[in-house]
Amino acid sequence: MTLSHFKKGDTVEVIAGKDKFKRGKILEVKSKEQLVIVEGINRVKRHMRPNPQLPTGGIVVREAPLHWSKVMLVCPHCNKPTRIGVRILSEGKVRVCKKCGEIIDET
Repeated sequence: MTLSHFKKGDTVEVIAGKDKFKRGKILEVKSKEQLVIVEGINRVKRHMRPNPQLPTGGIVVREAPLHWSKVMLVCPHCNKPTRIGVRILSEGKVRVCKKCGEIIDET
């Protein structure tokens, strides 16, 4: 299994595709497929037939997954998209911003 540098709740910036330079919060990470679902990014329309959750059916707009190579984590300290490094401390591994060197949080 591949190590993911992303966690649910992280803010990311899209670096490729139609939504380039847009930012959003990660709603879900699918590690095996290397996909992330970002709030407000890559929205698609789905035609739904009637079901118990949607009694009348209709068109539903929702976020589709993106490959995680198309997004970069935004550092909460320097507010810039950055690559992630890993530093080993006494309490375990932590994610580190490559631009400013600040600790992002524990992995």
